[in-house]
Amino acid sequence: MLEAQSENVGQGKALYNEYCASCHSKNVKDFIDRENWVYGDSRSDIFKVVKEGADLDGMPAYAEALSDSQIAEVVDYILAVIEDKKSADFASGQDDDIVFVSEGMKLKLELVADNINSPWGMTQSNDGRLFYTDKSGKLFSKSDGADPVEIQGLPKVVYRGQGGLMDVILHPDFDRNNRIYLSYSKRKEDDEDLSTTAIYAAILQGDQLKQGSDIFVAEPFEETFRHYGSRMIIDKDGYLFLTVGDRGRRDEYPQKLDNHLGKVLRLNDDGSAPEDNPFFNTPNAKKEIYSLGHRNPQGLCYDAANHRVYDNEHGPRGGDEINLVEKGANYGWPVITYGINYTGTKITDLREKEGMEQPLRYWVPSIATCGMAFVSSNKYPKWKGNILSGSLKFDYLHRDVLDENGKVVKEEKLFPNIGRMRSVLQCADGFLYFGVEDPGKIYRIVPLR
Repeated sequence: MLEAQSENVGQGKALYNEYCASCHSKNVKDFIDRENWVYGDSRSDIFKVVKEGADLDGMPAYAEALSDSQIAEVVDYILAVIEDKKSADFASGQDDDIVFVSEGMKLKLELVADNINSPWGMTQSNDGRLFYTDKSGKLFSKSDGADPVEIQGLPKVVYRGQGGLMDVILHPDFDRNNRIYLSYSKRKEDDEDLSTTAIYAAILQGDQLKQGSDIFVAEPFEETFRHYGSRMIIDKDGYLFLTVGDRGRRDEYPQKLDNHLGKVLRLNDDGSAPEDNPFFNTPNAKKEIYSLGHRNPQGLCYDAANHRVYDNEHGPRGGDEINLVEKGANYGWPVITYGINYTGTKITDLREKEGMEQPLRYWVPSIATCGMAFVSSNKYPKWKGNILSGSLKFDYLHRDVLDENGKVVKEEKLFPNIGRMRSVLQCADGFLYFGVEDPGKIYRIVPLR
């Protein structure tokens, strides 16, 4: 039905795929499946925001890239899909067993949770409880066979644009201290128009967070509602890593050391800066900085055996990356990039520059990366040492195979059309989990023997 209707809107579908899909999903039905249209859902409202943009929420203006008639065709296409959705008969059985074969392994997807809209982050305790966030500001725990339990006592989040409640991780000694960490978009107390990325730490007692406080708040606060980063990991030495995006201010922050934006940070478990951080003694530099020159790292994972940290970067139009995150390294944004602006204009002519790192891999076109896992579990022998990245744009899980030098030598697309993938994790039980959004679901990947 969608294809038939789209024939009546000129180039709308092609233009949407070229200019809009990198942020809003190639499957336009995912994009329109929302409760709230911040800037209105009428024809004139949508036309205006496409033409004029909404900078604070990361929406570029397309007035220079598209004519009014082209913008109208994009709007007509979006509205046609909305009407198509209203009349669609959603069949039951969407969650029947999904089986995929990779490297000779037969894999089944098991639905774990579906009580959320956007499962941004998840983690698991040693007793099997899965903790997962909903971007709207909720945290749940769930044991197999039991109903999810909503955890109370969370910080108040800025739920707008790309902001909200993001990642969740547990202290390495959680079995003893019940300490839990949440990353979120925090509003400035004396100016509600400004927000930033923060880490909230608390003690879990039953279904309540107690003794909670912010242990880290990124500086500066900004008026935009995008590029918060927010992924966290803890390495085997107990250091807490946090990604912070450039907040949509690429020319102001990522290449400067006097701020936390566009950086990967390395903290002690209490939020303080380790004294051996690369810029700890650099005048005017933020002591927490571990690496710089990042755009919006929405994936972070850890190879414990080789003590390596990887991130994936949600790039512009083209230029999504995987990087090996190294101490003091500069990853180049926006001086070097393989991407261009969403409107089709150049960001830079440079793809490489002395003193700036090259990515392990990059995607052109962008797959809109979000979520990341390093596979070390014996449950997936053919995937050990691989990196998994979620795709928001193309609705699949991407697998990269690395050689002994950490270079990507092979790739595979897993579970195509499963949904906008927001989070990926290898959990304490050794299974891989991933979360998709709109509608939100969490799946466990189970090898069939």
